[in-house]
Amino acid sequence: MVILLSIAVVSVLAYEQYLNSQKSIVVLATTTSTYDSGLLDYLMPKFESTHDIEVHVIAVGTGQAIERAKKGDADLTLVHSKTLESEFINSTYGIHRVGIMYNDFLIIGPTSDPAGIQDFSNATEAFRRIADKGAEGNAIFVSRADKSGTNMLELSMWRKLGLTPSNATQFWYLEASAGMGTVLRMANEKDAYTLTDRATWLSFRSQLTNMDVLVEGDSILLNPYAMILVNPEKYPQRNYKGALTLIKFMISEEGQGLIASFNKEGETLFTPIARNQELARNLGFPDQEHELTWYDTQQP
Repeated sequence: MVILLSIAVVSVLAYEQYLNSQKSIVVLATTTSTYDSGLLDYLMPKFESTHDIEVHVIAVGTGQAIERAKKGDADLTLVHSKTLESEFINSTYGIHRVGIMYNDFLIIGPTSDPAGIQDFSNATEAFRRIADKGAEGNAIFVSRADKSGTNMLELSMWRKLGLTPSNATQFWYLEASAGMGTVLRMANEKDAYTLTDRATWLSFRSQLTNMDVLVEGDSILLNPYAMILVNPEKYPQRNYKGALTLIKFMISEEGQGLIASFNKEGETLFTPIARNQELARNLGFPDQEHELTWYDTQQP
């Protein structure tokens, strides 16, 4: 009896020690482009090394990331589509949207450039040229078609031209329903054009032997990223404190400095904006000052 009691006590103590040793887990729903760039593999270990928190990443398109958060499957999001982000906030499932960084989009295509768009300064006009050449049977465009931030921008550019391309009606327009890395490989295989973020392009460029950057620098191609907390009133079981801690790290001088220092092949992939309030406002974060003040005063 004494032996059994001793075993039971030891087991309880061991279990309590096990529970106490477990790190808090934060689930981050983010984009495939952010994940594929390698940024999170660079940042998260640095965050985890100084906080008793383990970050689990769900990498999908922006639309899917927000839907996962709405269903209570994540603690926060890191995404890049102002329209979808605003809907997330207005639905009250997301709270305290804050600008983190930006990179830019590129129109890439085959080195032979059958649409003749190389060095166009107007990205929308480049899309018009691709559509015209596509209708003639001389160009192909691959769309992510996954409700990601990249896909949302692409669709908005077609709408400006009065176009709604689809697999069903335009043979030159291919809908991949896939992440950025898959789309890049597909475009490379088919000598097709596509829209990509610079970070993922740089990460995959060595594999894309048939592709080149053809259009860049248009202001419409700027690509800002936001972080948004899942509303704890909707999902009290989520790790709100851990998520808040992660965002505070990302907008801190340390976090912003780390983002600025992340590069591939000597090129900076993301530009931090959290503490540059004027730039943040220009990139679609009118409440940046208020949100920074709120985050800075929170004690998780």
